[in-house]
Amino acid sequence: MPDKYETIVVGGGPAGLTAAIALAAGGLATALVGKRPPHPDNRTTALLGGSVTALETLGVWEFCAAQSAPLKVMRIVDDTGRLWRAPEVKFASSEIDLAAFGHNIANRDLVAALEQRAAALPNLNLIDDDAIDIAPDAEGVTVTRKNGAALRAPLVIGADGRRSLCRAAACIGVNEHAYKQVALTVCLRHSRPHHDSSTEFHTPSGPFTLVPLPGMRSSLVWVLEPHQAGDIAALDDATLAAEIERASHSILGKVELEPGRGLFPLSVVTAQKFGASRIALVGEAAHVIPPIGAQGLNLGLRDAATIGELAVAAHRDGRDIGGDDVLAAYDKMRRGDVTTRGVAIDLFNRTLLTDFLPVQGLRGLGLYMLDKIGPLRRVVMREGIAPTSAQPRLMRGEAL
Repeated sequence: MPDKYETIVVGGGPAGLTAAIALAAGGLATALVGKRPPHPDNRTTALLGGSVTALETLGVWEFCAAQSAPLKVMRIVDDTGRLWRAPEVKFASSEIDLAAFGHNIANRDLVAALEQRAAALPNLNLIDDDAIDIAPDAEGVTVTRKNGAALRAPLVIGADGRRSLCRAAACIGVNEHAYKQVALTVCLRHSRPHHDSSTEFHTPSGPFTLVPLPGMRSSLVWVLEPHQAGDIAALDDATLAAEIERASHSILGKVELEPGRGLFPLSVVTAQKFGASRIALVGEAAHVIPPIGAQGLNLGLRDAATIGELAVAAHRDGRDIGGDDVLAAYDKMRRGDVTTRGVAIDLFNRTLLTDFLPVQGLRGLGLYMLDKIGPLRRVVMREGIAPTSAQPRLMRGEAL
């Protein structure tokens, strides 16, 4: 007979761990099934204010705050060299009375903190194994592990990435668009201080974004055309460091690379439903967007906080936590946030890549208005950090 739980989370990344902690902290007997990756994730994540608040509320942030760097200023610099050149735009958190927009942290440090908090919850069982089969039925979902053991619960959270086994088991399709772009990620040390500022250079191939890390360190996401990405990623450390210094106009001085590089083809993937057949999708199982504007994992953490809130409320009311009403409410609450962010990033990316002069002019005009119109800039900043229509309780600092 399978081991029985009230919820099962499949996938041990940041979104899955956050969902599991939220559910367990809300009183639900929870299991998380996910094999730890053989190599640590060398990428970083810019956690926006609401995400940091949620992690504080769940008791996670205290374990990783010292490994993060605040984001106090965000700069956008037009480095396309085109006829229509947009003005530089600077966003300062002090302008909307915030100490910082958020914090940038290495994914491995974030995951370590989440695992430390998860291990301390008595009703959360962390299972270091792969799920190989997900079988939903009218009464619940059976999750079979690679070692042959089975688990069963009325609700499963699919946090198992863009090739989600849970999504396939729920018979949920996706809408997908691939870009002719690849993101190169690397962390680096530099000789000049970053002053807690993130700088995003807009180039003809996509953004070149430097985000601060603690000390004299930053992370880089460099969006390139596929042939460029392959050539640049193949460079030795010294040559690549020189290329990064050139592309950044030496704003951080001399650059020295840290071990670990990543190449990630860019695409937009959105599940046609975020929940069905007693399975709710979170993170990249539900949506994938380009690493532009620090939205990807922040959307995933809002997913986790939302399904946690709905499931805990249903459990307290004596309702079926995996019922169609809970999943329909989850889809409704997350659909607008994910769709609007995805459309905005897609439009932003396309206007950067286009050679059509009128579109370039409109993009430049939009950035000019953000630079010159203070009330508009402040509205954009507040909505980017804490969307008014998609703030679950954890993001507001309220326990479930």
